Amino acid sequence: MKIIHQRSKCIGCGSCVAVCEKFFEMADDGLASLKGAAQVGENFELETEDAGCAKDAADVCPVQIIKIE
Repeated sequence: MKIIHQRSKCIGCGSCVAVCEKFFEMADDGLASLKGAAQVGENFELETEDAGCAKDAADVCPVQIIKIE
């Protein structure tokens, strides 16, 4: 399973962090970051066995920039 975060489109609302601290954190620049992710083009991607709460983060993101594949 892969979590994809389009960080360049993040508005810094913190919703993803509120529901999923396991995978997301707020960075010093005020935007959310996907913990341990590798940059692939403009996105950040993380391979994981179980996306768990990242699915909730994708659901609550107001700009819909978190995808689970």
